[in-house]
Amino acid sequence: MNWWVMPLAGDVQWHFYLPGVLMKLRNALLPLFLSATLSAPVVAGVSSQAQETSDYAVEKYEEAMTETLASLVRFETVAREDLPLERNPEFKGFKDTLQDKARELGLEYQDFGHVVVIALGEGAEKVGIVTHGDVQPANPAKWQKSPFMLDAESEPGKLIARGSEDDKGPIATALYAMKAIKDQAVPMKRRVELLIYLAEESDWEPLKEFLKTYPIPAYNITIDANYPVVTAEKGWSEVQVTTAGVLAANFDKPYIKSFSGGYFRSQVPDEARALLGNVNAELVSAIRARAAQNKLVSYEFKSGNGSLEVVARGVATHSSEPEHGVNAIAYLADALSVYDWPANDAGATVRYLNDLVGTGVLAEKFGSIAYRDAFMGPMTAAVTMVKETESGLISHLNLRRPTGKTAPQLEKEIDSTLAEWQELSGITLADTKVILGNPYRVDDAPHVKPLLEVFRHFTGMEKAEPVAIGGSTNAKLLPNAVSFGPSMPGVAYSGHSEHEFITVEQFRLNLKMYTAMMIEVANL
Repeated sequence: MNWWVMPLAGDVQWHFYLPGVLMKLRNALLPLFLSATLSAPVVAGVSSQAQETSDYAVEKYEEAMTETLASLVRFETVAREDLPLERNPEFKGFKDTLQDKARELGLEYQDFGHVVVIALGEGAEKVGIVTHGDVQPANPAKWQKSPFMLDAESEPGKLIARGSEDDKGPIATALYAMKAIKDQAVPMKRRVELLIYLAEESDWEPLKEFLKTYPIPAYNITIDANYPVVTAEKGWSEVQVTTAGVLAANFDKPYIKSFSGGYFRSQVPDEARALLGNVNAELVSAIRARAAQNKLVSYEFKSGNGSLEVVARGVATHSSEPEHGVNAIAYLADALSVYDWPANDAGATVRYLNDLVGTGVLAEKFGSIAYRDAFMGPMTAAVTMVKETESGLISHLNLRRPTGKTAPQLEKEIDSTLAEWQELSGITLADTKVILGNPYRVDDAPHVKPLLEVFRHFTGMEKAEPVAIGGSTNAKLLPNAVSFGPSMPGVAYSGHSEHEFITVEQFRLNLKMYTAMMIEVANL
């Protein structure tokens, strides 16, 4: 008889009559289905082992993970020109702490100078989890507590410190993901290696040298960007313009004595200042009126002896996402646009910023260089620093370049725009320099699909797909490298800002996802 009996709750059964052909098909496929189900149990997109180990990691190690983060952020691992890494006590203390923690967790530890490798498991193939332990400078005056002390009190629910998101938080998360996997004795086909680079923010050359001789993992994942999975990164680029005009002593009319702003070249600056000379009441009134139109910026004015100091304060953010910040340099220049300033170094810089940069973030005013890619989005532009040097006043315009234009084409357009501006303005720039980094894109990495499954499962974002970012990570140096967190889509990245943090909730979620990620990719 071709009756299919399906048991339900208790003693209830449904009986289905199947034609002979369908019954034979059912009998042939059912054993295969049951075999596959029993041999590879899954829980809504991830294996049951990944789910169980992730839950265990949070239950067992969330508190320890936070304590480890506190021990890592206390080291001011900022690159110094006057002190090489190998003699810098901050980096030595950071590495010693990592070594002690690795030994405590039963993980392998190797020190290669600029790179530390912490590993779990064996296997001919490897999974590389790539991150960095150096950080950008921080201005203590702009933090409620020291930026190099984990602050979990000022804003409940947030863990505030330099490196909390970029990248010491991810390091602590990865360590306890590995520990949980070790505790649970999860079978792993591949060895997992956490590669911690110590000069990502300042110099990529030591990492390039390291990778020439180190056996590179076949599967590489950076934890220095965004979710869901980053498969494309814009190229870090920059236009440097140096002005060195006539001496201020020659002016008997209003002029800009000095103009400066910004702290480092990959941060949208939150503060800029200008000192003006020979100003009169009418000009001061015009500047104040123009400044009042910029509601996003706060201005401070100090007058005395014919001079006026103007300080603009905006919102700092990572320069890869300038739309999330308020650029104090750009808005200060805009406030000063009410007057045709003499072309000393500061005056020429302000005129250049107003004419070619403006307060937008898409290079709309810089000739014809603006463009966008369908997947990677638009090129962004942010003036990040204006600094006095021996050769003059240098302004740094940070560009994040997608695919869509070749480097020679873009460089030609930049040079042409600068040449045309000099001719029209009558200002001769002392020097210009164009740096164009290459965009990065990988479309066929085999671990993209399992990473998406992990993200979709733990967040409930079932339609999540690969994304592109403006940031630039070490993924560019590794084969088949993609990025997986730690920042959620649609949330402003706090790294490089003067208010860097990771939420307690996100820290916990990252531990779940990183644990599952290692298991799924190591067993791919």
